[in-house]
Amino acid sequence: MALPNIADARKLGDEELATEILATKQRLFQLRFQQATRRPENPHEFKHARHRLAQLLTVERERQLENSPSEEA
Repeated sequence: MALPNIADARKLGDEELATEILATKQRLFQLRFQQATRRPENPHEFKHARHRLAQLLTVERERQLENSPSEEA
């Protein structure tokens, strides 16, 4: 399974992005819980979920910076 592509995250709308961030955080929680209670089925999912969350948060931050007025001295 390949790592998610950031271009896919950039195509999402603002509401879809927020929903995807929440879903990814919930998935990470489930994976941590699964790891604590039993052996995870796919250990590589941690890496993919963390990578995806970082991409989504990066896109969210880029949009915040685009929409905010820049402070130039």
